[in-house]
Amino acid sequence: MNELLEEGAGRGLDHRGRTALHHAIRDELDALRKDCSDGISRELDNSFWEQVEGRLALLPAMSLVGAQNGTGVVLHTNLGRAPWASEAITAANQVAQYGTVEISRETGGRGRRDKTIAQLLAQLSGTEDGLAVNNNAAAVLLMLSSLAQERKVVVARRELVEIGGSYRMPEVISAAGATMLEIGTTNRVHLSDYESALEDPDVACLFKAHPSNFEISGFEGEPSLEELASLCHERGVPFVYDLGSGVFNGAHLPGLSGEPTVPSALEAGCDLVSFSGDKLLGGPQAGLIVGATPLVEKLRRNMMTRCLRLDKTILAALEATLRLHALGEEVACSHIPGLSMLGRAVEQLQKTADLMASQIVQSCPGISVDVASCEGRVGSGASPNEPLPSIGLLLQVEGFSAEDFALKLRNGTPPIFSRIQGEAVLLDVRTLSATPEELAFLLSSSLA
Repeated sequence: MNELLEEGAGRGLDHRGRTALHHAIRDELDALRKDCSDGISRELDNSFWEQVEGRLALLPAMSLVGAQNGTGVVLHTNLGRAPWASEAITAANQVAQYGTVEISRETGGRGRRDKTIAQLLAQLSGTEDGLAVNNNAAAVLLMLSSLAQERKVVVARRELVEIGGSYRMPEVISAAGATMLEIGTTNRVHLSDYESALEDPDVACLFKAHPSNFEISGFEGEPSLEELASLCHERGVPFVYDLGSGVFNGAHLPGLSGEPTVPSALEAGCDLVSFSGDKLLGGPQAGLIVGATPLVEKLRRNMMTRCLRLDKTILAALEATLRLHALGEEVACSHIPGLSMLGRAVEQLQKTADLMASQIVQSCPGISVDVASCEGRVGSGASPNEPLPSIGLLLQVEGFSAEDFALKLRNGTPPIFSRIQGEAVLLDVRTLSATPEELAFLLSSSLA
């Protein structure tokens, strides 16, 4: 790489900076290796450098770029939530041009877009059917619009949640064309409250929302899922549950002890359950719905479903992620980056941090580094009050405040996002994807 960087500079290709040239060469080398593996002969000749120059022309124009996450928040909403498994990235790349999105191989005619996703969701959740739309907010809107338009939805006051981006449950219910029938109080709701509400013949469904980004403790209480499901089935009213994070595998991992799983919600008797694809499932942004076929079919026939459908690359990445879960917990927790990060033991993080600190000392004489204990979070609303014990790198640069150095890191290529701890910049090792050598190079480049 150093030789290629020197040759690129000799060709005048370092006009956008050495870091940009490094990335352009690396990406073109990846393309060259793929061509060679596909039997296409290529050399490091003028055509190679023409492609590198073309990549340099695009890179500076992009505002949406890859980043290093040193914040310690595994599912960081502002950094795109769950990082994809390599299998999901490959799957999306394969269909980026043409793909078998909505076509039958047998007849050559039109096929069903979501058939495979529906089958995988049903298999994983142990229910009859599944449906995918573009995010979980859309999933909730679709469920309520399909089941309760111009009718009433029973919801406990303790579940009238607001999450990031001003997503507020009362407004979602209103947007679905339904009327909210509030019951209980902020801290407590009783089974008798639900029983009284379901006496109203205009009630279309009972809706429950898993709390996100907060917890209620102290003098509080609510009926169990099983009690609510039994009551709904007795009254012939659908029980709809917005589960939020959506755990299939990894329930044992640090930080997830309080998160309900998708199968357990269905086993308790919920008729429809919705959850996110880009949280603890570890895949792309999607809203996933599982449950009884008659209800899912009702949603599938709703005109909104077409408006909310997934792009071909997201479908491919989602299928790959679901297939990893279908291979079992060991495979899912080792191959899906978000779950793998949650599973990293502190002892393992300590070894990685020591290697990174040693490399930084060798390669970045202007940066002082200390290794220290710290705490991260799962993120995206999951287990909001449960810390993730971790190990961090405390970085300081003479002549720079922590805020100024953090700004330089954010403006690097790629940007590195950090936290400020005291007078130092903190990089939580749990969420960093760079190798020790790569991290040292990026830190050094940020000060160049």
